[in-house]
Amino acid sequence: MQIHHLVKIAVVVATVLLLQSCGAINWNQEPPYSLVNTWGEKGSNPGQFNDPTGIAVTSNEVFVSDARNSRIQVFDKMGNFKRAFGQQQLGRPMNLAIANDTLYVPDYFKDAVHVFALDGQYQGAIETSPALDSPGGVAVFPDGDLLVADTYGQRLVRVSPEGSQRRTWSGKGIWSGEFNYSTSVAVDNNGGFYVADGYNDRVQQFGTDGEYMRKWGGPFGLNIFGPFKGWFATVTSIAIGPEGNLFVADFYNNRIQKFTAEGDYLTSFGVESDGPGQTEIAVAVDSDGTVWSVNFDANRVEQWRP
Repeated sequence: MQIHHLVKIAVVVATVLLLQSCGAINWNQEPPYSLVNTWGEKGSNPGQFNDPTGIAVTSNEVFVSDARNSRIQVFDKMGNFKRAFGQQQLGRPMNLAIANDTLYVPDYFKDAVHVFALDGQYQGAIETSPALDSPGGVAVFPDGDLLVADTYGQRLVRVSPEGSQRRTWSGKGIWSGEFNYSTSVAVDNNGGFYVADGYNDRVQQFGTDGEYMRKWGGPFGLNIFGPFKGWFATVTSIAIGPEGNLFVADFYNNRIQKFTAEGDYLTSFGVESDGPGQTEIAVAVDSDGTVWSVNFDANRVEQWRP
């Protein structure tokens, strides 16, 4: 009888742990965020988009990668168009990063990270050796170095602002520290970082020393996709909020998911597509906690608040 009782306890504990890892049990769940504003439609005129793929914000402006129009568009926070730039330099701009009054734009077609002043003045391109291969994301370390998600290169690259390669993390696979078309990166205030490991359907976290710490997304973070809380179906963008929480664009599930810095699920929100396309492809977070996303299918910007 005692052994039978212990087996029952073990089964219950294992079930609770599995359900918690899948997000079915969530001790810290928050309400979803509310959609408070949108703007944009398909087209090539100012304020229109053709497959937006990235977003970044400052205290008073919103920057959007207008991918198939090969430009960056800038708006005030009410959605009023202010300016566009980059048509002469950009091929296919992707996830954006802003640091030190500078905009960094990974270019999926031109295998480089373009650098602009926030007013649109072009400052040059960062290229590496070996060359980047369709980079999808970029973030900036506290010391000014860049971290590039080299999507088709199946690696991360840390480079100086001048393009000198400092360190790489590479290897295609499903195990810890390996990647399957990483799409986006985010660096925290201490120099640790997170990776949107796109087709592995997971997030990976690395410490300030660059060493792997943890992963999450589906059972054991091993390339198993699904619609459940804390699971993903292609991770396309990642951003850190002012309190250190993580916001992740879960593309084929049409949502943004929010996690603690350690990967505990908090909430999710998003807009379903009216047709066969997908919606939430990129995310940015304001200093006041407002979340901004771009809706790929509807070709628009979305603003969310708790």
